[in-house]
Amino acid sequence: MGSQMKYIIATNNADKLREMTDILSKHAIDIISPAEAGYADDVDETGETFCDNARLKAVAACKATGMPAIADDSGLVVEALGGAPGVRSKRFGGGGLSGSELCGYLLKLMEGVEQRDAKFVCAVVCAYPGGETFSVTGECIGSIALAPRGRGGFGYDPVFIASGMDKTMAELTQDEKNAISHRGAALREFAAVFERRAKLQEETL
Repeated sequence: MGSQMKYIIATNNADKLREMTDILSKHAIDIISPAEAGYADDVDETGETFCDNARLKAVAACKATGMPAIADDSGLVVEALGGAPGVRSKRFGGGGLSGSELCGYLLKLMEGVEQRDAKFVCAVVCAYPGGETFSVTGECIGSIALAPRGRGGFGYDPVFIASGMDKTMAELTQDEKNAISHRGAALREFAAVFERRAKLQEETL
């Protein structure tokens, strides 16, 4: 399980792939894209939690390629909406909506709502051949903006303001976003677990 083993990032989302590659490349983790591995399966996200869905994707990619696979599932949790959109963040509003349409739909539901607390949640699961998995989670606490701002990021980034910030996620640079985002937090924790596992393996050789 050392750094010489290649890990596939199990996502068909180009934006997620870019962010995950950017963050994990800073650690001694040899990663390849689904395209490089010849993997293009699209798993139904039927889990009840972010971790469930990430595990479904990681296990499917691992079984299909015979390689250890890293997958994430993430979404927006809005307090005033009872935790929605949650695990259905991508399919919010009936599914098939673009990022800007999702933001518009969310803001319409939030019209006149003063309680705008929200958080982004990300679960990352690594699945190994043989059936072993491990998972980590990360969160970014913040609030829903009154209107979309910024051209960066993707998904709900234009309407999410992290606590302590005066910009939406979409107004931040990629490095600024990675430093505070739910995905950045989860992947840094993943890297820490990965490095501990690699060290333990070396000590037992």
